[in-house]
Amino acid sequence: MLELDAAPIAAIATAPGRGGIGVIRVSGKDLRGFVSLLLKRELVPRHAHYLPFVNESGAVIDQGIAIFFQAPHSYTGEDVLELQGHGGTAVMQRLLDCVLSTGKPVGMRLAQPGEFSLRAYFNDKIDLVQAEAIDDLIGACSQAAAEAAVESLKGSFSTEIYALSAALVELRTLVEATLDFPEEEIEFIEKYQVLPRLKVLMQDFDTLLSTTEQSQFLSVGLKITLVGEPNVGKSSLMNAIFGEDISIVTEMAGTTRDNVKENITLDGVPVTIVDTAGLRITDDTVEKIGIKRSLTAVEACDLILDVVDARRPKSVLKTFLSDTAATNKPVITVHNKIDLLTNDTDPRNGENSNNSTTNYFVSARDQIGLGTLKQAILDFTGRRLGDKSPWLARKRHVVAIKEAKHHLKLALECACHDNAILDLMAEELRLSHQQLGSITGNIDADELLGKIFSSFCIGK
Repeated sequence: MLELDAAPIAAIATAPGRGGIGVIRVSGKDLRGFVSLLLKRELVPRHAHYLPFVNESGAVIDQGIAIFFQAPHSYTGEDVLELQGHGGTAVMQRLLDCVLSTGKPVGMRLAQPGEFSLRAYFNDKIDLVQAEAIDDLIGACSQAAAEAAVESLKGSFSTEIYALSAALVELRTLVEATLDFPEEEIEFIEKYQVLPRLKVLMQDFDTLLSTTEQSQFLSVGLKITLVGEPNVGKSSLMNAIFGEDISIVTEMAGTTRDNVKENITLDGVPVTIVDTAGLRITDDTVEKIGIKRSLTAVEACDLILDVVDARRPKSVLKTFLSDTAATNKPVITVHNKIDLLTNDTDPRNGENSNNSTTNYFVSARDQIGLGTLKQAILDFTGRRLGDKSPWLARKRHVVAIKEAKHHLKLALECACHDNAILDLMAEELRLSHQQLGSITGNIDADELLGKIFSSFCIGK
């Protein structure tokens, strides 16, 4: 079991470099004596005090504001002191050295990455989802991601998890209380309406999983790879989507020899788009390397844009992906160069009609159909223009919910058995509950805790 170090900790809580304000944060048990020694006076809790910060020899390091938060009414749940001075590398480091030197008799040390938030977690100020939301809020690269992170920090996501956990606990209690009376197992299933309750829970899990899968794209982003034969307009499409010349465009087939990667934000969703070398059979050694890199990019992406010439809508994607791990990747087919079509060659007309939910018709040159294509990309993430995510999720949350749902499904199968297998059902409910608990941290998970908090910045 991971244990919390009782030593008081200190760190610079603001980003390095020049700034109007810099903050030193200190956390520990019973810091009043340390505060008086450092600042040469006592502080009224939760009041701002303007005063000089002096070192052990009495020299003034800076002047600023000191605020003392008495436990448990603080971020970490311990006594917390915040010193707000002028932002700057030298002044902040001098002030931190003074704090650590003054706190040396009580064992004060420099905080590790994420240690303030780790203490908040151990002291029941936040759960793991909220702790991750703090890190996600700091790293948010769009307004939508920041808003969703705030919702997670407020507890919106956790509330959903706790509600499902409570329903599972109630069922587990009923099942395990009946295990000692096997002759009553069938009556138990009927009396407490176990089947209907399990089915409702499955629906709740489906809803939660769908929302969580959508919201994770705000944090991890969406990876898209453009593929297709040479000269179908992949690079032109890339440039059209970004509104600037990212990839080199010529009439010569095979111009793109290496992957070109750029980032864009579509309605709050971070998107990485990779333009790749054209797929074709070739004896050119350099072009072969480019094609190999194209296939590597396809294997790493979430969504493939298969670009074809609308005049000759032939896809070579399946041929090149047949021996790769990307055969089941979702694909959107983009018919480019529709500005060059005639009524007779337009695949959207008459017998040539090729409209479907995965076929989109654009002209990268004339900027036609790009809005519809961008919305199709958003649709893949489950978002519509203007949508707000109810919270921000991570991949580990999606994995845990899927596992919890899987065990719940097995529990439902046990309940539907002619001779209801309550002991197996109880175990599957326990495993489902355990997976949900791993999301909020209501289980012993040293490795998980270490991985989460180590990604934080020092002052958090």
